[in-house]
Amino acid sequence: MHFTRRQTLGGLAALATLPATKLWAQSKLALPTSPVAINIVDVAGNLALTQKAIENYAAAKPELVSKITFTKAPAPELPGKLKAQQAAKRLDIDLVLTGADALAAGLEMDLWVKLFPDHASALPDLQSIYLEPAWRMQAFAKDHGVAVVYYPSGPLLEYMPEHVKKVPSNAEELLAWAKENPNKFAYARPANSGPGRTFLMGLPYLLGDADPRDPVKGWDKTWAYLKELHKYVEYYPTGTGALMKELGEGTRHMTVTTTGWDINPRVLGVVPKEAAVAKLDGFHWVADAQFMSVPKGVSDEKLAVLLDLMSFLLTPEQQAYTYDEGYFYPGPAVKDVPLSMAPQSSQDAIAEYGRAEYADWIANNPVELPLDPDAMVVAFRRWDEEVASQPK
Repeated sequence: MHFTRRQTLGGLAALATLPATKLWAQSKLALPTSPVAINIVDVAGNLALTQKAIENYAAAKPELVSKITFTKAPAPELPGKLKAQQAAKRLDIDLVLTGADALAAGLEMDLWVKLFPDHASALPDLQSIYLEPAWRMQAFAKDHGVAVVYYPSGPLLEYMPEHVKKVPSNAEELLAWAKENPNKFAYARPANSGPGRTFLMGLPYLLGDADPRDPVKGWDKTWAYLKELHKYVEYYPTGTGALMKELGEGTRHMTVTTTGWDINPRVLGVVPKEAAVAKLDGFHWVADAQFMSVPKGVSDEKLAVLLDLMSFLLTPEQQAYTYDEGYFYPGPAVKDVPLSMAPQSSQDAIAEYGRAEYADWIANNPVELPLDPDAMVVAFRRWDEEVASQPK
């Protein structure tokens, strides 16, 4: 999601900190003797969830941090920029907030500091504090990042009740509805859209395909379904924001969504509040997470502070800010962070625009990991070539 908005959460949360002597007892890194400036780049929209907590850290640790600068950048551009800075030994980025896309590209280009086991003693025991699916998502970082937020994602259907009188209950009925209502169902290009790629990766489970983890040999039903659906889709927006605007304006009557893409656009007024959601028979969640990674070349004293910051952001008090306005709902990656811990503005937004059924759906439907990065690239390419580029 790429809605631009400012955090409006007020007040410092209770600041849970670990004693420096205990935290660094087993680490070779020493905390700086004077405060350092930290530059953070966000390529995932993550600051909507974490900026307030990061600012809380700066307020709580003035002896460690003199200033924090926040910058946003497109995920595809960052790896090349980092590589060039590292080659020139002129690194000006200290921490990257990223989704699986730039994280994977950085792993391939060897851009990130290895955090585990090298600096494990400076971080919490992640397995013991994470929600179980968030711990599984942590594997995507391959020891070079730390998951900071998690959500089960989707794929879900979102529709306008005034136009959709009989809601599809399975994938076959969705295809039939699209055929009966040409150009009224749409989804965005998977390579550019969280709901789009979640739909792509969720279909093999909905259709009972041979191997949901293998888009080359295991998705025969999925590719056949998408090619048939293609006949009734007018075009594929290049981003989810544009698609939600069309849903809000009435150009489309149904689309695919995720928990966050359902709640947040309605909070912002892009989509009418009365928009409804449904899940299809055989539904599996396809999870998503965002990560904190440190580029190679960061000084040891800054790395020491960044590890302390990561630990701080994983405390329940700071994780509570990640509820935001439903942007990545629920948001927290760690256990035991109820909505009641979140700022009142988050509680109010989710009370008004959230869905009572989400708690049941999250508790009682399987949660799968996304495709491995290499397989995801193959799936995107096949969709571009074999689905979107085909004549109607």
